[in-house]
Amino acid sequence: MPLLVMKFGGTSVATLDRIRRAAKRVGVEVAKGYDVIVIVSAMAGETNKLVGLVNETSPLFDAREYDAIVSSGENVTAGLMALTLQEMDVPARSWQGWQVPIKTTNAHAAARIVEIPTDNISAKFAEGMQVAVVAGFQGIGPDGRVTTLGRGGSDTTAVAFAAAFGAERCDIYTDVDGVYTTDPRICEKARKLDKIAFEEMLELASLGAKVLQTRSVELAMRYNVKLRVLSSFEEMDDAAGTLVCDEDEIMELNVVSGVAYSRDEAKMTLISVADRPGIAAAIFGPLSEAGVNVDMIVQNISEEGRTDMTFSCPTDQVKRAEKAMADAKAAGAINFHDIVADTGVAKVSVVGIGMRSHAGVAAKMFKVLSDEGINIKVITTSEIKISVLIDRKYMELAVQALHDAFELEKAA
Repeated sequence: MPLLVMKFGGTSVATLDRIRRAAKRVGVEVAKGYDVIVIVSAMAGETNKLVGLVNETSPLFDAREYDAIVSSGENVTAGLMALTLQEMDVPARSWQGWQVPIKTTNAHAAARIVEIPTDNISAKFAEGMQVAVVAGFQGIGPDGRVTTLGRGGSDTTAVAFAAAFGAERCDIYTDVDGVYTTDPRICEKARKLDKIAFEEMLELASLGAKVLQTRSVELAMRYNVKLRVLSSFEEMDDAAGTLVCDEDEIMELNVVSGVAYSRDEAKMTLISVADRPGIAAAIFGPLSEAGVNVDMIVQNISEEGRTDMTFSCPTDQVKRAEKAMADAKAAGAINFHDIVADTGVAKVSVVGIGMRSHAGVAAKMFKVLSDEGINIKVITTSEIKISVLIDRKYMELAVQALHDAFELEKAA
C-alpha cells in the first residue's frame, strides 16, 4: 500500500468535533487506498496548561519529570483520534512514542530523534490496520525515560516518520491554509505561495515564521520529504495549501519569497572585551551550555586591545545569558566592563533563493527602511536572506514597507 503521513496540530484537534473532522480527512485518504500514519499534537492549550502546572509545582524542575508530564497531552489526543476512527469503521490504533519506539537522545525537553524502527507499525499494517495514530512531540531516551522534542516537535515527528517509512508525502494540517509571503495579520496584501523551496522555508521558519518547526524542515530537506502545509478548516482539495519541495520542482524562483519577523528579540552587548584569540569561543561556549539561542553576532573594531561584542537572543533568555556571562567573568574565562541588554528590538528579514542571481536586494531593503525613518541596529546576511534588528515599534511598518517594495503580492 502507498503510505501517507498526516499531522494535525493543536488547533486542528482542539475539541472532539475537530477531532471528528480530522478523522474524516484521514478516512478519505484511506478510501483512496493509502495506509496512513497520523501524528497528533496535544489539544490546543493543553501543553501550556501542563507546563504551567510544572512551573507552579517546581520552578527548578527535574527535566525528566517535565517530559513525563507535558508529553501526556499528545497521548490523550492519540487515543481519542484512534477511537474516533474506529467509530467510523476504520481499523486504527494509537501508539505512544515508547511503543514505536521513537528512539531519541536524552536531552530532555530538547531531544533529537535518532531512529524510528518501522517493524512494529509495518507488522500491524500487514495484519490489516489501516491507520497508526502516533503521539507526536515525544520519544524514549537511551535510559528508558520519556523525552520530548521541544515546542513544535510534532512537525519533526511527522517528517521523521515520512522519511523512515518512505511516505509519498507528509501533510501538515494547521490553522492556516499554507505558507504566506508574510504574516497576513500584519500585511493584508500577504499572498499564499503555491510552492516554496526547502531552503527558503528553513530560513523563514528559523527567522520567526511559525508555520513549521525549523528542525522539521531540516529533516525534510535532508531526506527530500515532500511537505504540504494546509488548513484543517477548509474543504478538502488535492491542490490546496503550499508544497515545500526541492527548488528544482519550482519553475520560476522569486527574488524574494517572503518577509519574516521575530518580535521577541533582545540585543546584548559585552562592552570592552579583551580582543584576543579564543575570545569568541570563551563567550559563546558558556552561552551555548546555558541553552541561550544566539542568532546575530557582530564584533566591533578593536581599540587598544579591547572590543565590543554584540549578539541577539530571545528576550526570555536574557537573564540566562547575563548569568552565563557573569559566571564566566567570575571564573576568569572572560573579562568585560559591562553587559547591556536592549529588549526593545525586533528582527525583520527578507528571504529568497532568487537572491543568489540578483544583485541589489540589500541596497533596496536598506533604502526602503531609510525612507520610512527606521534605523538599523544590526545586519546579518546569508546567500538567501538579509536580517536586520530594528526598534520593535517599527516592526509592522518595516514588514509592510518591504512587502510592498518587493511586490510580494504578485508572488506565485
